[in-house]
Amino acid sequence: MREIVAVDIGGTHARFAIATVDSGRVVSLGEATTLRCAEHASLQLAWEAFARQIGQSLPRAAGIAVACPVQGDILKLTNNPWIIQPAQLGAKLGVDEHVLVNDFGAVGHAVAQVDASHLRHLCGPDRPFAESGVTTIVGPGTGLGSAYVVRRDGRYLVCETEGGHVDFSPLDQVEDQILQRLRRRYRRVSAERIVSGPGLVNLYEAIAEIEGQSVHTRDDKELWTRALEGRDHMASAALERFCLALGAVAGDLALAQGGSSVVIAGGLGLRLADHLPNSGFAERFVAKGRFESMMADMPVKLITHPQPGLFGAAAAFAERFA
Repeated sequence: MREIVAVDIGGTHARFAIATVDSGRVVSLGEATTLRCAEHASLQLAWEAFARQIGQSLPRAAGIAVACPVQGDILKLTNNPWIIQPAQLGAKLGVDEHVLVNDFGAVGHAVAQVDASHLRHLCGPDRPFAESGVTTIVGPGTGLGSAYVVRRDGRYLVCETEGGHVDFSPLDQVEDQILQRLRRRYRRVSAERIVSGPGLVNLYEAIAEIEGQSVHTRDDKELWTRALEGRDHMASAALERFCLALGAVAGDLALAQGGSSVVIAGGLGLRLADHLPNSGFAERFVAKGRFESMMADMPVKLITHPQPGLFGAAAAFAERFA
């Protein structure tokens, strides 16, 4: 049993918490402290600010998730002024052991370790995930994250992917028209251009053009609020198309990865928790021709843990140093 610092670094905020790990698992995750990255010149200074806020010395071990690929000698985060040099991280933070993972890799570790109470049933058979097999993870947020977890012999392996950048594939005449319009703007239309926070704006603008209507907003945050509240009919239509596309993409990735179960994650997951079960998500997920019966027998769940990035960063450390 040991304490570590769990860190989840995004473009705008860095979250810190003290976690307890034992025998390869997260035992507990303390209350999260959220700091604005722009208010601290470096991760090291934010780390020290966290220590001051909780009024204690920090453990000499850390699991750290970062919103960028963990490759090369220097990591640069989008919309974040910090520069992270992995080789110097231990010395700068005063830790003896640490794990550095991509933020969606951390979500994969969270999916592998969270209690079943944090996995809400969406569609398919309402049963626990199998002890062996592949769980596909799809996470719409600022982009479209994708990963998968392979479970075997009581252990697991998280594999990060760039599956969100597969080609968008229209499945009806409306989506044919949406794709035609988006091709004017983008050289290539990936799934992420549709199934992401900004993707709702793309859908909204394309539908407005198809309907010969004017666009009321191009702000994705405002548009999401309008769509979820149902007070803008075109925004609601865009949201329905979003859910259809998410179901199709999640099913495609599960097929490609050999998935036997699927988890929806990402920053938009919880916002869609009550909407997805009443949308066309499930129908599109199983609509895979000769594989419909296999897809219909696949449990699909939504991760509801309030801090999956922090939990996953701690879980990544626990798994590495088990």
